[in-house]
Amino acid sequence: MAKNTAKGSSGQQGEIPSEKTGITAKAQELKEFFDEAQVELKKITWPSRKETVTTCVAVMILVAVMSLFLGIVDLGLSKFVETVLS
Repeated sequence: MAKNTAKGSSGQQGEIPSEKTGITAKAQELKEFFDEAQVELKKITWPSRKETVTTCVAVMILVAVMSLFLGIVDLGLSKFVETVLS
């Protein structure tokens, strides 16, 4: 069997967990989280106003075309079902 020689590996006997407890520990974790989130937000490349408007217009056109298509398909299928059942 191979020996586990990694430092700090779990499962060692007599190991005392170094986890902090209490409100101050949670507050510190929360502060670290927001600090890390702020660093990540600085890495973001935000789109320009022109890119945002262009994308928005493309989405609106796609929504209109799909709505028209699905409306026509729905109307056709409802007429078909109405014809079959009558």
